[in-house]
Amino acid sequence: MAPIVHKYGGTSVGSVERIQAVARRVAATVATGRQVVVVVSAMGKQTDLLAKLACDIVPHPSDDVALRREMDMLLSTGEQVSIALLAMALQQLDCPAISMTGAQAGILTEREYSRARIHKIVTDRIQQHLERGKVPIVAGFQGIASAMDLEITTLGRGGSDTTAVALAVALQAEACEIYTDVPGVLTTDPRRVSEAQLLPEITSDEMLELASLGARVLHPRAVELARNFGMKLVVRSSWTDEPGTVILSPPPRRRTSFASLETSQAVNAVTADRDRAKIVLLRVPDRPGVAARLFEAIAAAGINVDTILQSIHPTPPDETKGEMTNDIAFTVPRSVAAEAAEAAQTVARDLGCREVELDCEVAKISIAGAGMIGRPGIAAEMFEVLAAANINLQLISMSEIKVSCIIAADRAGDAALQLSQYFQVVPHAVADPAPSKIRNHSPVSGVALDFDQARLAILDVPDRPGYAARIFRRLADAGIAVDTISQSQRSQTNLEGAATNHIAFTIHLDRAPTAKTLLYQLSDELGCSGVAIDEDVAKVSIVGASMEAHPGTAAQLFAALASANINLEMISTSEIKVSCIVRASEGNRALQVVHSAFNLHEPHV
Repeated sequence: MAPIVHKYGGTSVGSVERIQAVARRVAATVATGRQVVVVVSAMGKQTDLLAKLACDIVPHPSDDVALRREMDMLLSTGEQVSIALLAMALQQLDCPAISMTGAQAGILTEREYSRARIHKIVTDRIQQHLERGKVPIVAGFQGIASAMDLEITTLGRGGSDTTAVALAVALQAEACEIYTDVPGVLTTDPRRVSEAQLLPEITSDEMLELASLGARVLHPRAVELARNFGMKLVVRSSWTDEPGTVILSPPPRRRTSFASLETSQAVNAVTADRDRAKIVLLRVPDRPGVAARLFEAIAAAGINVDTILQSIHPTPPDETKGEMTNDIAFTVPRSVAAEAAEAAQTVARDLGCREVELDCEVAKISIAGAGMIGRPGIAAEMFEVLAAANINLQLISMSEIKVSCIIAADRAGDAALQLSQYFQVVPHAVADPAPSKIRNHSPVSGVALDFDQARLAILDVPDRPGYAARIFRRLADAGIAVDTISQSQRSQTNLEGAATNHIAFTIHLDRAPTAKTLLYQLSDELGCSGVAIDEDVAKVSIVGASMEAHPGTAAQLFAALASANINLEMISTSEIKVSCIVRASEGNRALQVVHSAFNLHEPHV
């Protein structure tokens, strides 16, 4: 029988009493005849206390390699306390157990202090203890760079989750159960919406999006591993026997080796979709309800919208006395382009916006792979490959595991060929299913709110191949991960007579100062007109794996926000996510109205 892996977080082992409770749960599982491997985090806030001690010694820490090595040496001790105490507690219950550091458990990582990825796990020693009837208690969050030099490395935030799933994969376990202080994955943050409900099941793609949007139940890297290897993942409460939430992963690919657990190829798919048409509304009034009216009209025609982007567009001097405007661009299947454009024209006339553009000669080129998580350079690499082929980017949409670009249709073949050669994967064509009517049940699994966002824009970027690549390469080299990207569709003309656009994006708030400096440098280098930065924003997002089959999902989101008189300052989508940037002061209210609009307050069966 395959073993099962339990993981207990810091709150679950935060005191002697809680450690004893965990020991009773593990012993009860062993009593059923199961083999159990346990991964634990440091007790409570122990890691924070250790980090504070380091700050007392080094008040102004740097990214120096020598300092990061000593920090790993220091922080790795927190888990060693937990594993020893839990092993003792199990022994007191006459349940044989043995504590193991990351090195003793055979966890081998990259030689990258404080943010290492797991390369492989040599499970021989763990297997030996299991065969002898013992429960191995493994320290999460840590490993060693090689079996030769024994350099201790840590995995960064969420490292214990990652350790647990990696061990489950390497041991070919039946499942990995993550025990925490919440009953499972909820429809949203219960601290902000008291009606949040438990989700019995959720797909790994949905969980990846929610985790990247701030849901702290699981770290994205752990979900990535489970998804890549088809590992069953369960999130449960440490305090009850309720079943929790099952995260469903696609069937595993056949593997003969479990090396390169986290260091394998980041991109495993390149797709080209030639059945796309792009519709752009220019100079749309920047007020609540506009996006809702547009996409309600599209949904009423039973048309499924793919990519949606609303860009920022600072009002030029000659428009300062008029109403602020934005551009909204979206794509639909080519077969319904005329119908969608007609619906858009009707809404545009009602809004006093007469500029609607239809382009049926576009295609969507995408790269995908769960290994893209936490690697900001992947998107930049895609843009660089397309720039080298002189392919211009019209729209960009991103998620944690996919980057898509709208390009000219006649360049789709070249784009797919170049990207497949670069990322060493076989390209394939895709065709979206025919638009379907809205179903009765909600297409949304969860709603997330993120206040830790800053919106930045570089203005009047020359509309030529290579400029987006230069911008996002510079950010990636600085280790800045970009979330949503939006490029304006209304071309300006700079002093040299060249067409330009604004490129806006969001990043984590703590990287804004660094990004700001880089953008000002880039603005000068690229001949742009300036930089716009707004740190007083929040991002509200809906996530749902069946969103593509529900044409009205985005419209329902926009209508809910419009009903609360909340203006949308930026929109970006992927296949299973729609994100809107709103004022930070309206974030909590936005979360509550959206959660209610999709009936997520009702119990899930």
